[in-house]
Amino acid sequence: VSTASYQIEGAVSEDGRGTSVWDTFSRAPGKVRDGDTGDVACDHYHRYREDVALMAHLGVGAYRFSVAWPRIQPTGAGPANPAGLDFYDRLVDSLLERGIDPLATLFHWDLPQPLEDDGGWLNRDTSARFGEYADLVAQRLGDRVRLWITLNEPVIVTSLGYMLGVHAPGRTGVDNALPVAHHQLLGHGLAAAAIRRHSNAGV
Repeated sequence: VSTASYQIEGAVSEDGRGTSVWDTFSRAPGKVRDGDTGDVACDHYHRYREDVALMAHLGVGAYRFSVAWPRIQPTGAGPANPAGLDFYDRLVDSLLERGIDPLATLFHWDLPQPLEDDGGWLNRDTSARFGEYADLVAQRLGDRVRLWITLNEPVIVTSLGYMLGVHAPGRTGVDNALPVAHHQLLGHGLAAAAIRRHSNAGV
């Protein structure tokens, strides 16, 4: 089974989590049907133990979740937020206790808003920041997580987020495609190297 952090966790302003592009986008009038946000979502942040128990009851063998970058680095740079890492620690341990393989995705579209303010994936520096973020997460979880995904559906971020503007961050322009795609690929390479430094992983 599979989820994405913004779609399931909620708790968007708890324990030091920063703002993501989806927090911003979902609050813009007319961008999301009925003005819905991920502020509460499925409340997985508080109810993850119940959710893991449901997975075990269903016989699920693996859970693909995504780590919320703004929960780890509220501004997209700098040291890790301990409370953010602690949450994913608890989640991974809960999965393993139930015999469920954790499969961690580092980016499922929720870029920290301060990085977007500096150009987001149009800015080459975001690739470097992504590599540093990956290093922080892999250091903490790499002893238990064997399966990793760096970027979820980068073509969606490129096309819907930066060309057509129907997903966060809502930018438009055909000329955005090549730099955004290039910088995500560069970020992938840096993140994959970070994961391999800290785990015996399949990336």
